Amino acid sequence: MNPAGYSALAAYYDSFTQNMDYKKRTEYLCALLCDVRPGAVVLDLACGTGVYSYALLRRGFDVVGVDSSLAMLNMALEKAARMRITPPLLLCQRLEELDLYGTAQAAVCLTDSLNHITEPAAVRRFFRRLALFLEPGGVFVFDVNTRYKHEHVLANSTFIYETEEAFCVWQNQWQPERDTTAITLDIFEKQGDGFYTRASESFAERVYSIEDLKKWLGRAGFELLHVYGELTFEPPKEDDQRIYMVARRK
Repeated sequence: MNPAGYSALAAYYDSFTQNMDYKKRTEYLCALLCDVRPGAVVLDLACGTGVYSYALLRRGFDVVGVDSSLAMLNMALEKAARMRITPPLLLCQRLEELDLYGTAQAAVCLTDSLNHITEPAAVRRFFRRLALFLEPGGVFVFDVNTRYKHEHVLANSTFIYETEEAFCVWQNQWQPERDTTAITLDIFEKQGDGFYTRASESFAERVYSIEDLKKWLGRAGFELLHVYGELTFEPPKEDDQRIYMVARRK
């Protein structure tokens, strides 16, 4: 585990990702979870700053958030303090080492978090660990960035994100021999004297095929129910940048 991961990004993550339209994505997620009753325990895996955790809490679910970054989890706790509400249970764990005290009725893993697990063996371990803590019939919803996005959108591209307090230079390097995009973030935080402080993060995302994910889910005890294009209920298209997958614990 790297509990210090994303320490530079955490404070600005929500600001830099405002274009995600989380309200729309939450409504879509709840549609995918339509058979899960309020009061059910839902695991928010790789929960980050808790965007979906708090959205699910507001809809009456009992949420457990799991993330490997203490910095991200601290931001999630700060949100609860600002909102003056009790936060969900938050656990600092790697997904492939998931270890809970009880079971859940549903699980979600969103915003291409699964792509951040760059070793296929670790993805397989994650699915096996999740199967231990998801009740039979429990729903697992996750999304992944597609090969199209890695090869045609992210590959060797640079993006700039800016807020009043900071800006971020996001650089990508596509590594086709590994099906992986290496990502470097340089975050510049404004200071009162007109200068900036700089911090850097580096990580990677790996492409996984629907066929491999379906096979690994099946071996772990899941049945793949649906594969949808981003924010639709239609099969993915060739140029979809993100897909959603819905599985059920057997």
